[in-house]
Amino acid sequence: MAKSRAQRKAEKRAREAAERVRREAESRAQHDTQVPKSGDIAEIEAVEAGIAAGAPEKDLETPDAPKGLSSKEEKRKKKEAEKRRKAEQKRQEEQLLAKRQKAAKGERKRGGAIAFLASCAAELKRVQWPDRDTLIQATAVTLAFVIVAAVYLGVADIVANWVVKRII
Repeated sequence: MAKSRAQRKAEKRAREAAERVRREAESRAQHDTQVPKSGDIAEIEAVEAGIAAGAPEKDLETPDAPKGLSSKEEKRKKKEAEKRRKAEQKRQEEQLLAKRQKAAKGERKRGGAIAFLASCAAELKRVQWPDRDTLIQATAVTLAFVIVAAVYLGVADIVANWVVKRII
């Protein structure tokens, strides 16, 4: 039996009310499990309270507290390391550029035909030649394609020739 409009509205209101109750319960559960402050904040507050009570700061350090350099010294050392790294990178780039310019000058001194042959030889050195299996496979694929194309064109020619002879 079909439901009336009033029944559907009542069911919808009931579903919305149940959803509201569920969301409120989740919200309360989440609120109850939240920690008021993190362990780091609690540790800092405990150290500050100890210092205020008159205890020396080094007695209040925790075992997992960072040791060593101050943050300013760390930042300075990081900057210096970054500068050294950039300087080394720049020096390497300049050396590479100088090598390329020297090689380019050497090629420019030659005549037109000799320079062309030298550039061809240099290009052939950079070619990645296929191994024997790859070469055989590529050759077989090429020959198979040529044979298929020849058969197709031959059959098309014979059919076209037959049609033209029948028309004339």
